[in-house]
Amino acid sequence: MFANSGYIVSKAALLPPLYILTIFVALLKLFTVIRAFSKYAERYYSHKATFTILSNVRTFFFTKLEALAPSLFQRFRSGDLLARVVGDVESLQHLFLRVIYPPIVMLVVFLTTIIFTALFSLPVALILLTGLIITGFCIPLIFARKQRDIQSNIRQNRAQLSTDTTEFLYGFLDLKLYRKVPFKEKALRQTSDDYIEKQENRGKQEQLSFAVNHWFSLVTSWSVLALGSYLVSTTELDSVFLAMLVLVSLTVFETAAPMTDAPSYFEDSRNAAIRLFSIIDEAQNQQELKSKNRLVELQKAPEMECKNVDFYFVGESRPTLSNVSLLLPSGSKTAIVGPSGSGKSTLLHLLLKLYSPSSGTITIQGQPLDNLDENQLWENISPVLQSNHFFYGTVRDNLKLAGERFSDKEMNEILSCVKLDHLSLGDKVLEKGGNLSGGEQQRLAIARAMLKKGNLLFLDEPTSSVDPITEQQVMNRLFTQAKGSSLVLISHKLTGLERMDQIIVMDKGKIIESGTFHDLMKRKGYFYQMKKIEKSVFYK
Repeated sequence: MFANSGYIVSKAALLPPLYILTIFVALLKLFTVIRAFSKYAERYYSHKATFTILSNVRTFFFTKLEALAPSLFQRFRSGDLLARVVGDVESLQHLFLRVIYPPIVMLVVFLTTIIFTALFSLPVALILLTGLIITGFCIPLIFARKQRDIQSNIRQNRAQLSTDTTEFLYGFLDLKLYRKVPFKEKALRQTSDDYIEKQENRGKQEQLSFAVNHWFSLVTSWSVLALGSYLVSTTELDSVFLAMLVLVSLTVFETAAPMTDAPSYFEDSRNAAIRLFSIIDEAQNQQELKSKNRLVELQKAPEMECKNVDFYFVGESRPTLSNVSLLLPSGSKTAIVGPSGSGKSTLLHLLLKLYSPSSGTITIQGQPLDNLDENQLWENISPVLQSNHFFYGTVRDNLKLAGERFSDKEMNEILSCVKLDHLSLGDKVLEKGGNLSGGEQQRLAIARAMLKKGNLLFLDEPTSSVDPITEQQVMNRLFTQAKGSSLVLISHKLTGLERMDQIIVMDKGKIIESGTFHDLMKRKGYFYQMKKIEKSVFYK
């Protein structure tokens, strides 16, 4: 279009026949319409391709992330995970649109333009080729090296800002009560200022890159004008083509302009891909392990055994569990007791296959737990954990997590068993059970577990927030239902343990005593001392 415009301007000065001008004016209108439609089509299809790729990446990432869900927050802080799930995935949308696509467009446009100009003047075509190499490749590569460190710092600062913001929001109530909001707010503001400063540095580098690139494109256009004028003076170039070649040189460098941003977006996408694939690779390993898992026909109440189990949380040198060995016979009732931090809940999580032991083995019916399909295991378990999630909805919705087959009558009977008669199935439950007391949350979780009727009942402090009378009634009901099933109870309280087949006493990640209630009391060891202290505190 611009080549045609330059030619018309020069040709009109020579007073050609009217039909020649008419033809070229018609071509100009045609090129204008084609340019508008092609620009729209280019934007439409390039963005459609980008969003399709982004949708596929997001789906692929979430599919892989699912494999890590049980132990995800061992590995990543919630804010950092949020930054990866949202920010890093979004950053990849620039890979095609800002990194891969512009060089392709630039090469196609530049090469066709150079071939076109070579038909009129080979020296001018060589100048444009030089300008292409410098503005399209040399200058972006020089600034790409500077952008690498800047982009890496920005990525780290963004993750830190997301992490600090998430913690600030989660802990706002405690910060308010302890009057530490200004202190945490100052730290958050400092992180924000650091992030903004890094972004400003990136912006300065981008503007400098654009300025240098644009300056050199203008130098190339002036060079075309100077060389063209010289060639016209030596009659090596028809003067009617000079304006055309100059306008071509001015407009062709528009396709090189996006290359100034390509290094920044490339580094952004590269760092995002590294952070995402660090999770995906780990998830891939988990999937490969799961693919080797096999289905085993579990008995009604399968026997479980731990042999020399050690466990370390990621990044910690201190063992949470050390050389733990125990046997949970089929249909047995086992209590695991000990002071806070002794590793009781961690042991339960290992039995649930939420974590994998660092060393040692856990078996079920003689089969390694790691080789068992986890969905088959969980199908047989009725769990009540210390932290139970409740979804926004109704009591009915939250009870139906145990299964869709249960009728309203069955659910109401279970609510009555756990002394939640005052709740109806249609009552609203807020997110995380915000409108329920701690005791109500625990009893609703117990009701859910009782509905499921699994052959393995794993209970972690199930009634720590429940009053003694209600606790006794609920536990009696639980034991009645658990007849013939295996039950593992983790508790700080030592009352009511007489009915247990065995009691495991833990301290500092180790098993220090085991036996029946009467055996441990006769032994007058650690359990006896704990029971004595409990009586002196609560039954004076």
